[in-house]
Amino acid sequence: MQQKKQIHVIGSGFSGLAASAILAKQGYDVTIVEKNEQTGGRARLWKSEGFTFDMGPSWYWMPDIFENYFALFGKKVSDFYDLKRLDPGYRVYFGADDFMDIPANMQDLEALFENYEAGSSVGLRKFMDQAAYKYKSAMGDYVFRPSHHLGEFIDLKMMLESLRIHMLKPMAKHVRQYFTNTKLIQLLEFPVLFLGATAQKIPAMYSLMNHADLAMGTWYPMGGMYEIVKAMTKIATDNGVKIVLNTEVQKIDIENGIAKKLITNNGDYETDFVVAAGDYHFIEQNLIEKKYRNYDEKYWESRTMSPSSLLFYIGLDKKIDGIQHHNLFFDEDLDQHAKEIYTTPQWPSKPLFYVSCVSKTDLASAPEGKENLFFLIPLAPGLEDTEEYREQYYNIMMDRFEKITGQTIRGHELVKRGYAMQDFTKDYHSYKGNAYGLANTLAQTAFFKPAMRAKKIKNLLFTGQLTVPGPGVPPAIISGQVVAKEVDILLRKI
Repeated sequence: MQQKKQIHVIGSGFSGLAASAILAKQGYDVTIVEKNEQTGGRARLWKSEGFTFDMGPSWYWMPDIFENYFALFGKKVSDFYDLKRLDPGYRVYFGADDFMDIPANMQDLEALFENYEAGSSVGLRKFMDQAAYKYKSAMGDYVFRPSHHLGEFIDLKMMLESLRIHMLKPMAKHVRQYFTNTKLIQLLEFPVLFLGATAQKIPAMYSLMNHADLAMGTWYPMGGMYEIVKAMTKIATDNGVKIVLNTEVQKIDIENGIAKKLITNNGDYETDFVVAAGDYHFIEQNLIEKKYRNYDEKYWESRTMSPSSLLFYIGLDKKIDGIQHHNLFFDEDLDQHAKEIYTTPQWPSKPLFYVSCVSKTDLASAPEGKENLFFLIPLAPGLEDTEEYREQYYNIMMDRFEKITGQTIRGHELVKRGYAMQDFTKDYHSYKGNAYGLANTLAQTAFFKPAMRAKKIKNLLFTGQLTVPGPGVPPAIISGQVVAKEVDILLRKI
């Protein structure tokens, strides 16, 4: 009987979990090697004083991607967790007593738009129809291409499709074709803030995010986002994946263009194939000999990264009123903050920020009578990260939060933990301390992204947010699916 091929996956984020489970289901002997104490990558869980915090992703969009993934194993989302649609999906604050609640119902959304701009509901229908078409085209075809070369995209249908989904048109111009009200424009442009560039540089193709947001809705898995990780981990282990935690890969031993073993702080692992699901830059520049790398440091320096973040996990000794589960504070200039992330990187002068209060939906996330809060400021990656900066910006956020909502936070913190660039680098080897991966600019889309294939190593592929298809939880899951298919193709040839 032929021995099973040994596949080793570096990292247990969403892409690593997805790839490992699929490959194990196909009959390979798969082992995940994870440096941290739990699976999930950035989507880790932290508990303190009776509070339960999701440390990473907090928005659940594109529910179809999760359903489609679980269906590969004959499962449904409901087999693992209770998914609740939020209504309103989130609140946008423009100032004290000036906010917009985003309804789950499309008719209510049209009415909301009409309140801000007469006649805009007609434009909204057209805009959303186009967004739905882009979502169907991109998420049904584009994102599942491994993007090894330009030839995958050179056909008449794809070229015409690229024009229909506005690959070459800026998002800012596209939005302003339909709307003139500043608040509506901000609402529609906010999802691209985390894609890695201003709306003037992000392709209008990404209005597909508005379909994911406004039409498909904002959801919450009861128990928290880590329920997704638990579900994907269970699927992986049920299919035979072995998971080794607290083990860091220190070198990939390569002979004549073939990865032979992983050298870790807990021993060596001989392998037939390596899936690199950790930080692409770190793995390539630190674990692989120079002669086998796809890129040099100069290449990485030339890349445009998505933002990093300053985060605070806050457990309050009381309940607070007047906020929703998700809250965006747009009481300052969005364009100015975006420029200070992407154009002239610096700590922002008047940052916009986001607040999640999961205990509004999930009472189990906080002790009775208390509140669970998560604050986030998007930042340019690579900034100097000090305790002084963290505390300064904590107070900037709290000054505005307390003024706008009429809620007192400071002095009521039972738990307070900051997290920023240094932590992303330490915990995930994140390039420049980024939080969201590579920017989705036109010059970094599809085959312009760092290649999934290790060009000088026959049995190594990369997956995750620094390669195809891009950053975000659903794209990371898709990235794992794409790489699993490519691994299977290559191993059948070996």
